[in-house]
Amino acid sequence: MNRKYYFINKFETNNIDRQDRETVIIYRNYSSEKKKKNLVLKIKSYCKKRKMKFYLSNDIKLAVNLDLDGAYIPSFNKSMEHLAYSYKKKFSIIGSAHNIKEIKTKEKQRVEEIFISSLFKKNRNFLGINKYKLLANLTKKKVIALGGISKNNIKKLKLLKHSNFAGISFFEKKKAPKRGPF
Repeated sequence: MNRKYYFINKFETNNIDRQDRETVIIYRNYSSEKKKKNLVLKIKSYCKKRKMKFYLSNDIKLAVNLDLDGAYIPSFNKSMEHLAYSYKKKFSIIGSAHNIKEIKTKEKQRVEEIFISSLFKKNRNFLGINKYKLLANLTKKKVIALGGISKNNIKKLKLLKHSNFAGISFFEKKKAPKRGPF
């Protein structure tokens, strides 16, 4: 199964509609706590109609209470609090890491899959293919590529011997350039 993970910061049905059923939607908006529960329920309902899995970022308790498919733990979250929660068998916890220390933390948090970043995006966490492969070999958990994946470099994922990946811009429709004199 070729699974993709699409991070969204706001609920836009037009972007979700363009995705196939193998795309997992992960809602992550750390700035707005107001009306979060209602929005999460709207996204859950919409994803359910589209037969897509829906995860909530950085709020496992709410994800469990709202009976979502899973939760995502960002690299900066080191909490082990969720280990005391009980949840259904099909509930999945995934997380991200940028280095070996964070990978070991995610293993202690008992995530099922670890997103390792940044594969292609040249930021302070930039790894490139070789460093990515080295980090991926340091865990027995399933590893997902994250960071800077585009239509131009997606074929390079074959060098990693897996095709699952996560991102934001890869999934969003690019706006057409304006034409004319203005």
